[in-house]
Amino acid sequence: MSAAHCPRQNHLLAALSPADFERVSSRLTLVPLPLGEVLYESGSRQRAVYFPTTAIVSLLYMLADGASAEIAVVGNEGIIGVSLFMGGETTPSRAVVQSTGYAYQLSGKVLKDEFTRGGAMQHLLLRYTQALLTQMAQTAVCNRHHSLDQQLCRWLLLSLDRLVGNELVMTQELIANMLGVRREGVTEAAGNLQDAGLIQYSRGHITVLDRTGLEARTCECYAVVKKEFDRLLPATIEP
Repeated sequence: MSAAHCPRQNHLLAALSPADFERVSSRLTLVPLPLGEVLYESGSRQRAVYFPTTAIVSLLYMLADGASAEIAVVGNEGIIGVSLFMGGETTPSRAVVQSTGYAYQLSGKVLKDEFTRGGAMQHLLLRYTQALLTQMAQTAVCNRHHSLDQQLCRWLLLSLDRLVGNELVMTQELIANMLGVRREGVTEAAGNLQDAGLIQYSRGHITVLDRTGLEARTCECYAVVKKEFDRLLPATIEP
């Protein structure tokens, strides 16, 4: 494994006991995750899970007409592929890389063996799944009841929590697909935040200038999700 990368950059792997970590560490494979790569498609059988370290992955729900909307975002706090250890092995969502980076891949069989072993690792994965379900539910509420400006603030804050630094590489088209809105709506919302001095947006690069201002402008959904992650997985997500 490269000296520049370490499995414990992922907070779930970092939370494992030395004995649990030793059992899986030799089975982990460092893989690059380029922007836009699809890790699994809707309905496809999942054969591996991913523990992101520097990448961010969006879970998208796909409609029959090709439209999509993000239901959750996963970064270094979590794992991609919860349906595998929960027993379903398939899901109606699609996992797409939202921010390029790296992750550690682990075979589904190894993870299921560890999960069925019980103990601390099983409890950790179950707590993470509960936190992820909270994020999914809160995203649905937010998309239904709050303004696009507030949704964009929530999305930016969740992404920042999973990145080192304050810059995201993201096109308006991809943001529109994540939020399930028209590109023109994203242009207007991003313009509003830029005019307020909260972000700087140029050619697919978003730089957050005022995180505190974003937190003040967003709806309560961001705080609800962060509080639940902090409650279930202490110290896994740091601003």
